[in-house]
Amino acid sequence: MKQIDNLKEAKILFEALASDARLEIINLLSKHREMNMNEIAQKLGLTNGAVTQHMKKLIAAGIVTISAAAGKHGNQKICRLVEDKIIINIVTKHPQKLYECEIKVGNYSIFEVYPTCGLATKDKLIGEVDDPKYFAHPEHVNCDIIWFTKGYVEYIIPNFLRQNQKAIEIQISFEISSEAPGVSENWPSDIYFYLNGVELGYWTSPGDFGGETKGIFTPDWWFPNWNQYGLLKLLSVSEDGTYIDGFKISNVTIKDIDIESKNEIRFRVAVPDNAKNIGGVTLFGRNFGNYDQDIKFRIFYEEV
Repeated sequence: MKQIDNLKEAKILFEALASDARLEIINLLSKHREMNMNEIAQKLGLTNGAVTQHMKKLIAAGIVTISAAAGKHGNQKICRLVEDKIIINIVTKHPQKLYECEIKVGNYSIFEVYPTCGLATKDKLIGEVDDPKYFAHPEHVNCDIIWFTKGYVEYIIPNFLRQNQKAIEIQISFEISSEAPGVSENWPSDIYFYLNGVELGYWTSPGDFGGETKGIFTPDWWFPNWNQYGLLKLLSVSEDGTYIDGFKISNVTIKDIDIESKNEIRFRVAVPDNAKNIGGVTLFGRNFGNYDQDIKFRIFYEEV
């Protein structure tokens, strides 16, 4: 499920759905789960070129992914639905009292990571891949993609709440995937999230996406057989629990985080040793993947 809280953010989605042909493609994939490009073209009576153009819009909206698979007549492009449900909140339940900020995926404060691992800016790799010591390189703060098999990175979110203000919800959105050697659509990973040392719960990433499908914002110099894009996820902690894309993952509430007494809020992304699926994590920033953003934080509050 994907949740959209801002109509401006939904513009790409609306554009993708504003076509009978693209709606038919979605219907086909919902029935058959996956199809190659030739099968879709034949079913709909379209040229392969037309299907390719429609797919670009569906991929940009985060509805469909394409991966390469070997077939009888060479490699095939296999299309799959990413989401089975999309929620658009036209009217938000929150009061219009909030502050927000965006933090680059490389601007972590502490880390402990294990290979395979690496990091890069929009222009170059930092150091050598699979060597954790480069996560301490001074240029890590400028990185737009980071990846590791297990361990964690932790970010500092500024806490601008005043004494007469109480946090009622934190929302954090980010583009994320597993970390496989190369890419693999089927590479599950249990990725855990923490705020101020409190475990919020975890989300299982289905895979590490790429192959023949390039990330929309991934730079041209990036290696085609490396992670290209992720899924956009919304983590929220409110007064009644913790949610990923609207699905409750734990009973941890905003009261459990103890925000008001802190000068900062610490957000950790981890694949711990005790995870059932240790499949790594990749975090995509503004200049990589399919979404033009870094890690977005929104803190809703009320006067007390």
